[in-house]
Amino acid sequence: MRKGILSLTASAAALALGLTACGGESGQTTQASSSSAATSAAKAGKIGVILPDSKSSARWETADRKYLEEAFKAAGVQYDIQNAQNDKTAFQTIADQMITNGATVLMIVNLDSGSGKAVIDKAKSQGVATIDYDRLTLGGGAAYYVSFDNTKVGTLQGEGLSKCLTDKKADKPIVAYLNGSPTDNNATLFKAGYDGVLKPKFDAGEYVKGPDQAVPDWDNTQAGTLFEQMLTQQPKIAGVLAANDGLGNAAITVLKKQNLNGKVPVTGQDATVQGLQNILSGDQCMTVYKAVKKEADAGAKLAVALAKGEKPAASGSVKDPETGQDVPSELLEPQAIYLDNVKDVVADGYVTKEELCTGDFAKKCTEAGIQ
Repeated sequence: MRKGILSLTASAAALALGLTACGGESGQTTQASSSSAATSAAKAGKIGVILPDSKSSARWETADRKYLEEAFKAAGVQYDIQNAQNDKTAFQTIADQMITNGATVLMIVNLDSGSGKAVIDKAKSQGVATIDYDRLTLGGGAAYYVSFDNTKVGTLQGEGLSKCLTDKKADKPIVAYLNGSPTDNNATLFKAGYDGVLKPKFDAGEYVKGPDQAVPDWDNTQAGTLFEQMLTQQPKIAGVLAANDGLGNAAITVLKKQNLNGKVPVTGQDATVQGLQNILSGDQCMTVYKAVKKEADAGAKLAVALAKGEKPAASGSVKDPETGQDVPSELLEPQAIYLDNVKDVVADGYVTKEELCTGDFAKKCTEAGIQ
């Protein structure tokens, strides 16, 4: 992790000696055993969190929700975590309800910058502090931004595909792009990262630039359709830069129909169980692991401080390309994952051996050194 980035522990227990537990999505509080913690929680405001969906990536429900809940419970604050399920109207409605129900801090993962900005503007007009979580809302003016170094994520993907093509001794391979949603600023940053690695190779004639498509809403079904069209138009595609594991699996599913899985390297991101299993089986070249617990802890630490009326300092800043303003930020370091270090994701507790090493993957896990 880069110098200056917050190093955050697994819980925010230091913020409260006794806990005011919050139950599920509703965030209903129960009396804590420590009166001092209860007093502290009573003084703090309520935190609202809006997740984007559960379809584009499993992480939002399996990781982010879990880690945020753990951090909020440890801090003894009231919270409400809801998922907009890729519905912009629902996103707005949830935000309005949270503000009406007393949220003093709103942390969002926007569906796009336009609707995200509308929510942030409404929150700010009501005196509610705002945090952009994972995705920067362009022109939104959130008080803080918490994410990973998303350009670095793309750089790791580009380097990963290049490494896998080299390992396969590919000669002037045709490389196809399955980019993320055009409305997600992170997808733009990912592409800037992998373009930085691959464009020089295209320009030098080492690689051949193939089809290049953005996938609306990170929709995996659309990704499969798009990639099927790509492969029909260009049957000699030799490498696929897929922006996350879901898009990667969509490409792999199509490649399997042509018996090309394992022969054509495919990238990913998010270190999902499916993505890691695809790596274990040899169908996916690599993924990018983003230690979501660290991101959730960083977001929760800021949210809890804001809920208590504090003005926390951030370790860095990101320039909003639309407004030119610097947004106080916490950016965490991503990690490239290949077959030889899938075990790192398990060791970190992001996925369990039980969920990863099922059925035929048990032997592959043993061969990969997963304990």
